[in-house]
Amino acid sequence: MTNSNATASIVLGMGCFWGAEKRMSELPGVIEVESGYANGEITASYEAILAHERLLRAGKSNLRNHVEVVKVSFDPTQIELEKILIAFWQNHNPTQGDRQGNDIGSNYRSAIYYTDPIQAELAYATRNAYQTALNQAGLGQITTEIAPLTHYSAAEDYHQDYLIKNPNGYCGLGGTGVKYPSQQAGLLTQPSLNPEDLDFSQQLIVFESEHCGFCQQFQREILDHWQADIPVAKSRSAQPPKGWDLARALFATPTTVLFKKGKEVARYTGYNGDSQAFWQWLGYQLLTPEQQRIAFEHGTERAFTGSHLDEKRPGVFVDPITGAALFRTDTKYDSGSGWPSFFNPLEGALTYHEDYSHGMVRVEVRSASSGIHLGHVFDDGPAPTYKRYCINGNILKFIAD
Repeated sequence: MTNSNATASIVLGMGCFWGAEKRMSELPGVIEVESGYANGEITASYEAILAHERLLRAGKSNLRNHVEVVKVSFDPTQIELEKILIAFWQNHNPTQGDRQGNDIGSNYRSAIYYTDPIQAELAYATRNAYQTALNQAGLGQITTEIAPLTHYSAAEDYHQDYLIKNPNGYCGLGGTGVKYPSQQAGLLTQPSLNPEDLDFSQQLIVFESEHCGFCQQFQREILDHWQADIPVAKSRSAQPPKGWDLARALFATPTTVLFKKGKEVARYTGYNGDSQAFWQWLGYQLLTPEQQRIAFEHGTERAFTGSHLDEKRPGVFVDPITGAALFRTDTKYDSGSGWPSFFNPLEGALTYHEDYSHGMVRVEVRSASSGIHLGHVFDDGPAPTYKRYCINGNILKFIAD
């Protein structure tokens, strides 16, 4: 469908339109992606579509429901329709019928709604090519509805650019992991990670995708500085390593999954720059209940009961979640307080916060990398700083030189 500005558009159903809108808008040459409803026989509104789906399941209506779609407007001089359709096939699972991931119903069916014979021809041609790739990968038959566009209406304003407004929102982006076949290279797939390269007992895997700005931000702000004990690996496949199990389909990138003994035990979906929220999630997976109480509830261990009181070996005390260095042993001294004490932290390791709890005025110190509570700093320490960093030993990890 071409207008006076030489743009074209096609309407695609890929499950939840929030994730579809995000993914398709990342393609170079795409001008606009609008969430909407298409090819139904009822009133086109979000609430009406959900209500009608309940009627269909109860056998109380024969009217066809609308499907959540995106209208992809693009510049044909910058991107070919075929490349848009290839992205369509690769970025959702077209074999699931009336569902996409955990979203079940005819309103989530996979669909291509065309407006001219050329679009129809390309839709069928790319479907056949992708079916060949799926067959070679041992996957099922494509169920995508390919039909003329009979109705389209834009979704409500709050659905537009939803994942820009709500970066941690649900985002249905689980594909099959099978790439569209290239004429030059034959069948290409995004291989899953080799389990032999991973730690079966405990492993983090970050599932990411191409053209994912949040993935790039996560790389810069988290992965480029990774010092945590737990191993981390990245994957661009939507499938887990062979023999490993995801608890449910992936719906957004990046998604960080914690596996223990090859099974998913927790996940952190999305990333919007809140690094401390990510580290808190990881902390709840790695720390003991007592450490969690100190780290996240500003708790305090009883005097003379914590770890590292007598630790004098050359080395460094680190954040137990991020692995970032906090204090060196050569700044540690016996204050007699019952808590590990230091007269100087490593540069940039801590942040300082006024604390008025328990009827006192104190200065709380937290780890700059993870934001966890460590203890307090007082002005009664030794030279040269005359500071006493009074730290909960149970929240520290020691690494000897």
